[in-house]
Amino acid sequence: METIKSLFYFVLAGLFEIGGGYLVWLWVREGKPIGYALLGAAILVMYGLVPTLQPANFGRVYAAYGGVFIALSILWGWQVDKVAPDKFDLIGALITLIGVAVIMYWPRG
Repeated sequence: METIKSLFYFVLAGLFEIGGGYLVWLWVREGKPIGYALLGAAILVMYGLVPTLQPANFGRVYAAYGGVFIALSILWGWQVDKVAPDKFDLIGALITLIGVAVIMYWPRG
């Protein structure tokens, strides 16, 4: 159950970080109204809070989160920007998720 909760927090943090960053991106790069940036900033604050719910220490959580972020970013690009990942994107994401599993969930003595 702890692992499922931890994975949920990783995905939630990733959606907050990517979603908030995307709103700021739209404001800067595509000239959307300032409200996009303000909402993006608020969502990014939530991103900063969610990882504190993880059971591990800061360094381990943020190191592992990097792998989750990579995989979620590829999925975001595919679903939101309609840029399909190629096999190297998928292989790279799989490698990072294996790293997440080792860092966060490998049994320690």
